[in-house]
Amino acid sequence: MLVLAVVAALGLARQRGTAVQVVAVARSGIVQSVVATGRLNAPARLDIGAEVTATVQDVLVREGDRVKAGAVLLRLSDAEARAALQQARAALQEARGRATQQASVTAPVASQAVVQAQAAFTAAAREHQRARELVAQGFFSQQKLDDAQRALDTARSALESARLQAQANQPSGVERALAASRVDQAVAAVAVAEARLARLSITSPLDALVLTRNAEPGSMAQPGRVLLTLAAQGSLRIDAGVDEKNLRLLTPGMAARAVADAYPGQSFDAQLSYIAPAVDPQRGTVEVRLAVPQAPAFLRPDMTVSVELVGGTKADALVLPSGAVRDADREMPWVLRLKDGRAVRTPVTLGLRGIGSVEIVAGLKEGDPIIPQTEKALPGDRVRPGPAVVNDQRFEVPSGMIR
Repeated sequence: MLVLAVVAALGLARQRGTAVQVVAVARSGIVQSVVATGRLNAPARLDIGAEVTATVQDVLVREGDRVKAGAVLLRLSDAEARAALQQARAALQEARGRATQQASVTAPVASQAVVQAQAAFTAAAREHQRARELVAQGFFSQQKLDDAQRALDTARSALESARLQAQANQPSGVERALAASRVDQAVAAVAVAEARLARLSITSPLDALVLTRNAEPGSMAQPGRVLLTLAAQGSLRIDAGVDEKNLRLLTPGMAARAVADAYPGQSFDAQLSYIAPAVDPQRGTVEVRLAVPQAPAFLRPDMTVSVELVGGTKADALVLPSGAVRDADREMPWVLRLKDGRAVRTPVTLGLRGIGSVEIVAGLKEGDPIIPQTEKALPGDRVRPGPAVVNDQRFEVPSGMIR
């Protein structure tokens, strides 16, 4: 009788099937969201350095200071540059004075020299003609005519030279052009000296917040060394990485809620503004940026923040835990439904996906018992229901529910 009882019990157990935990399809609200962790960043971050090697003379800002565009941040030693600028300005003044002298003195003198040379040439020509006549009459020797010829040639050469000099000093002449060129060179030298001096006074290119200060008076500034780090003032943004499997859920303009780890009880609004065109192959994430239109006063650059991007909400939906849906990320998701004492593969259509839950659009109805993936059951297995779970609460499924 004992053996018969054991055999009967085993047969009854096989007939009833393996006990499995089930979850029931429930009707509740659902929010589709994507959770990510990121950091706060300013619209732009600038590393300020020097273009030349020089000693730091003054540092006029400290960490946390807010500066306006054009404000002097620090000064480098500039005694040599100031002396070079003074020298260049003196050379410019000299070049302009010489140009004025050429126009007001040299040019008129050259013109008068032409008049004098012309008069001397005319007198030499008359003297030459007179000497020729007197030599022909025998009053003077040939030596007298040779002297007159030599005086005439000298006067002619002097006249030609005076004409060339006068032509060079005309407004279109070479001397005027040279004088103007010297002035232009001096002006350029002053500009170079001013630029070199300006590089020794480092200013802010925009309205910004001073993040770090890496220089003190007396230290050496060199090209490539960061002296100050600035964060541009303006709306903060959040840089975060989202798992690539959630890429299909992201759309520009999505609303989001963010909370800084340093202030967990004070959330603030954000909005998705940028989605990277490529996926990081090493991390398997997609870079996103979120604008913070009204940043609370306690936010600081580089703060760690948690972000929840809200893709959609529904107040009344059929919902299952995510662990009960199989192949959820593939084209044909399905569940194991408990029906007539067996595990039946049932295709479903999914809707919104929340944190730990998913909406069932088609394929199931409210109250259907579903076998989660944690249970060791395969399609076609004979099973019997254990405790069911609805909204994280267990209850016993009446046998009349199982169809």
